Amino acid sequence: MWRPRPRLRRHPARPPERRGLLPAGAAPDERDLAAAIELREAIYALVWARPHGRPLSPTAIGTVNATAAEAPPRPVLTPEGWSRDGSARQALSQLAREAIEIVGGERARLLRECAPPECTQVHLDHSRGRRREWCSMATCGSRVKAKAYRERRKTRAAA
Repeated sequence: MWRPRPRLRRHPARPPERRGLLPAGAAPDERDLAAAIELREAIYALVWARPHGRPLSPTAIGTVNATAAEAPPRPVLTPEGWSRDGSARQALSQLAREAIEIVGGERARLLRECAPPECTQVHLDHSRGRRREWCSMATCGSRVKAKAYRERRKTRAAA
């Protein structure tokens, strides 16, 4: 079942450049934000279709391919390590390329949707039995286990 995406947080706790998503010095504008949202929705449509056995949307494929066609950020070696050099659009290109490799490659079979209906996250299931149910133990897994624990306690108290 298709689930609506959560609203984009326009002011995240840490800016994208501090999370390693944007090249150093990139200054995204409103057009970059619109392109990022369009790419996010296209990737979500493709990633959602794979585990559900649905055909891939030609519109989403076109969006991802067009974004990936742009040059990716350039890696730069520095005395402190390495960084990326380029624009926000180039960062989106790198993201689109990685989505192509996942959706179009062998890892597509590892795509899973998080089990709780309120979560819209999709993850790659690398667990040994390929039975991972939630995106993260720190969020959804913890909530599911806490809810089950509370229900068991309530049942025992009622008995």
